[in-house]
Amino acid sequence: MPGSKQLSTGALGLNSAAIELEGLTRDFAVGLRGVRLRALDRLNLRIERGQVYGLLGPNGSGKSTTIKIILGLLEPTAGRCSVFGVPSHQVEARQSVGYLPEAPYFYGYLTGRELVRFHGRMAGLEGPKLAGRVQETLVWTGLEAAADRRVGTYSKGMLQRIGLAQLLVHDPELVILDEPTAGLDSAGVEAITELILKLKDEAKTVLITSHFLPQVEEVCDRVAILDHGRLKVECAIAEFAANGRQQTLVVSRLPDDELAELHAWLAARGRRLESVSAPRSRLDEVFVRPGIPEGEAGTGVGA
Repeated sequence: MPGSKQLSTGALGLNSAAIELEGLTRDFAVGLRGVRLRALDRLNLRIERGQVYGLLGPNGSGKSTTIKIILGLLEPTAGRCSVFGVPSHQVEARQSVGYLPEAPYFYGYLTGRELVRFHGRMAGLEGPKLAGRVQETLVWTGLEAAADRRVGTYSKGMLQRIGLAQLLVHDPELVILDEPTAGLDSAGVEAITELILKLKDEAKTVLITSHFLPQVEEVCDRVAILDHGRLKVECAIAEFAANGRQQTLVVSRLPDDELAELHAWLAARGRRLESVSAPRSRLDEVFVRPGIPEGEAGTGVGA
């Protein structure tokens, strides 16, 4: 999404990571006895510029605490956090960040255009530049036709898209999305996924938390999995497939005699055909794109 940056190139460390966490630890006091709960335990992460990065884990794993520290809303108990080389507690670190919380609240009496304009003014935009950016983000998120409707009349999917529009109005380099598809139907998930892929095409850095793992697999370059505040796994999405011990081959349907030949061919090489199935189209694909031609899915052979 073209637009002028709000920070000069000198304000961002050009050779630094988009986000860097070193030994990040955060404790919370629980109750009146001074008991400490450790939400993050010496977390180390480096998210490079231009990556779509998934921060995953069960509820209570430390994802929200991590995001709040990145946004400068919490101070770490120990360790450090930087955004484009700037300590996250400094205002400068937040000037090129856009954030969409899991359950955003917007003033329902404002129109979509007024809401995006309001956030643009908060980001320091004004005059023709502000008007241009508001229009551009509304078009980019597919809300141009509903721009002058009150936000209180928007569906859940439209609210998520207007949330994306308001966070993108100042053209941030880093976009943080906390459960962006929570509560959406399949069509809404598809729309948000396409917008994330558009951000990826424009080399934006995107940090996303989600419990919807198929979307994570589709959009993310790398993922980190947290558990009780500790890093359990950090790797590229492609490595999950590379580490598997099985392969899935999709071929046109085989007659019984050819399938028997395939069994024999594999057995002669010390291999075994584990399963044979005829996969059907995914339900969400049919929901979003009805009319998939019969037989398009083919036959799945797991080996």
